[in-house]
Amino acid sequence: MKIEMRTEQFQSPSLLGNLLRKLHIDIPLFLILILICALSFVILYSAGGQNEALLMRHASRTGLAIVVMIGLAHINPRRFQSFSVAFFSLCVLLLLAVAVMGQISMGAQRWLDLGFFRFQPSEFTKIAAPMMVAWYLSEHSLPPKPKNVLAAGILLMVPVLLIAKQPDLGTSLLVASSGAAVLFFAGLSWWFMIGIVAILAASTPILWHFLREYQRNRVLTFINPEADPMGTGYHIIQSKIAIGSGGINGKGWLGSTQSKLDFLPESSTDFIFAVFAEEFGLFGCVGLLFLYLLVISRCFYIAVQSQDTYCRLLAGSLAFTFFVYVFVNIGMVIGILPVVGVPLPLVSYGGTSMVTLMAGFGILMSIHTHRKLLPI
Repeated sequence: MKIEMRTEQFQSPSLLGNLLRKLHIDIPLFLILILICALSFVILYSAGGQNEALLMRHASRTGLAIVVMIGLAHINPRRFQSFSVAFFSLCVLLLLAVAVMGQISMGAQRWLDLGFFRFQPSEFTKIAAPMMVAWYLSEHSLPPKPKNVLAAGILLMVPVLLIAKQPDLGTSLLVASSGAAVLFFAGLSWWFMIGIVAILAASTPILWHFLREYQRNRVLTFINPEADPMGTGYHIIQSKIAIGSGGINGKGWLGSTQSKLDFLPESSTDFIFAVFAEEFGLFGCVGLLFLYLLVISRCFYIAVQSQDTYCRLLAGSLAFTFFVYVFVNIGMVIGILPVVGVPLPLVSYGGTSMVTLMAGFGILMSIHTHRKLLPI
């Protein structure tokens, strides 16, 4: 009788593992993602003013994102490679549609409204751009020749410029970094990369004239936020106050005064990390960063294990893009980067960004679970 009970105890985890493998789910990555998503509900309940309707909307979007992730994990990576050009072209057409008839919200024209569904095409471009560059480079010898680098750069600049025109500088930089990551993992020469950085640095005075006034103000505020404490510097000053007041251990869950008293703007979206830091302190922030580190490490492990050029380039780019996502949001919240509209991945309230992130993880899982295991 005891033997039968032990058998049942060991069968259930095995059944769960088999189910996840049949769903083409990478178990370590999936568990960490679910843990971060669960944590997002905890902090969003506080940051959103204990608004249950907000949590219900966040739950529905998270559920949709998980379904999208599982669905994409089922698709063979070869299909992604064959659809790369079509998907990239569709995203460019949608960005052009935004420029012509997109909805304007808070001074930016970024949304397409289909009546029953409103979305930002720029979010999908974060995946389409690296897919396109990876497809192009995988068709040529590596490391890429200068003419191939130039062609890939032109392909990448089309959506980047369309997104920057909306204007959405944060997303355009993320799309540019995702494509640049493909070039880096393709073996681009360090000297070539240093040269590009030097050219961009030298052209900064020229690029400054193309920035809009509010974008210039963000850069100036980053340099000296105290110059306009009740205007452009208000966000970052209040964010620093929230983070500093959290101390080592934090004020405890639901103890954030900066968000409750409405001192901290965008507390449930772009600046949710400040609420998290105030309530859970340094120890909580280290724990969250550790979870992000586990996700990034697992993604790069999947990239290293990839067995063809396209999958390796795409997986590496998606992993790097997620790292940039985390770095940019936390960097702007703590004041080491200018304020841009980039949410905290998997934690901030938002629909399109959550679906896009989970779609990227679905592609990574597809790359890992569809690989052919070679005999030892």
